[in-house]
Amino acid sequence: MMIRFSSACARIVLKRRIPYSTVPRRAKSTSGPANATTSTSNPKTIPVPSLLWLEPIVTPFRAYGRAQQRRPYVTQLLSSLVIYFLGDLSAQRISGGAKTSDANTEQTSEEGAENTGGWTYDPARTARALLIGGLSSIPSYRWFLWLGESFNYSSKILSITTKVAVNQVVFTPIFNCYFFGMQCALAGASASEIVERIKNTVPVSWVNSCKIWPAVTAFSFTFVPLPFRSIFAGVIAIGWQTYLSFLNQQAAKEEEMEHEREEAVRTPVAQTTEKQPAAA
Repeated sequence: MMIRFSSACARIVLKRRIPYSTVPRRAKSTSGPANATTSTSNPKTIPVPSLLWLEPIVTPFRAYGRAQQRRPYVTQLLSSLVIYFLGDLSAQRISGGAKTSDANTEQTSEEGAENTGGWTYDPARTARALLIGGLSSIPSYRWFLWLGESFNYSSKILSITTKVAVNQVVFTPIFNCYFFGMQCALAGASASEIVERIKNTVPVSWVNSCKIWPAVTAFSFTFVPLPFRSIFAGVIAIGWQTYLSFLNQQAAKEEEMEHEREEAVRTPVAQTTEKQPAAA
């Protein structure tokens, strides 16, 4: 009897189902009290202030880069004209800074120059500079494109050093000969005077170029992107063209003084030669 009662109870217990909880379990939070110390120990980074104030400065460079990509030759030509104009204007201002006398003012006015606040502005000289800059703009641009695509070795230092050396040995002397020779030729000088001008100016200008352009060229090929290399070099070239124009004008004055001294020496000799037959 007892065995039957036990088996009946066992069947009742096995048939009875234990109900599962229908309440969904909530996932453990990672931001609980245990992680409170972690969140407080790592504060949020303060956002960087807006750089919108730089937008007016960056916008012209972006526009120049887009123009450089669309029309590289036209952009280079216009850039060269602006550079040579500013360079020649600065050189005229420096070389003509001393106030001219009334006689010199009248003489320069007759020759087409303009007196501007104590210094004389020569439009013909500016026109010569613009012509020289316009003719050399595209060849110079093509040269630096070729130089950027050449001499690219596994060592970046070797590549930059080679580019700088080739530019100083090949391009700089040729360009300086062209610049000073054209300045002299457009002024109406003879072939011998052109050669003399080149001899007086090119060696000095080449030595002085070694003081600035190797560093400019190395920095340009290392850090400046290709579309902006010309404008970077152009900013430096304004000062360099000022120096070249000033050096050309100084050489012209020295040559003129030398010719005057030679003429002064020849005149007494000619007068003495003419008087000798009369005295006899």
